[in-house]
Amino acid sequence: MRAPAPRSTVPPQPEPELAGPFPPDLHDVRHLWLKAGLLGVWVLVSFVATYFARDLQHITLGDWPLGYWIAAQGAVLVFIGIVVVYAWAMSRFERQDAAARAAAAAHAPGGQRPGPSAERYRA
Repeated sequence: MRAPAPRSTVPPQPEPELAGPFPPDLHDVRHLWLKAGLLGVWVLVSFVATYFARDLQHITLGDWPLGYWIAAQGAVLVFIGIVVVYAWAMSRFERQDAAARAAAAAHAPGGQRPGPSAERYRA
């Protein structure tokens, strides 16, 4: 009978390319609030406005009733807007994080250089 292999107390570190598609700093509070807000807008336009479409017929946007406008094209346009806002905000957050890391590295003892992600967004 073989003895069981000893367990290591140190968790294995994932390889950088196998760690996942997103770095762990994408789950901070700013990103979560952004996602929650945009998902809230998406739910309002996609489900709530469609559910109350008959009640929205009394409100007109141009010559069209608001319920028809949202169902026909407004929900798609809002979804495209949500994607654009998300991409813009994430790019801004990454630039802010890269600038903060570069500033921290500049003030660190020994003058360490910022990581490759900081240099990538320094344009």
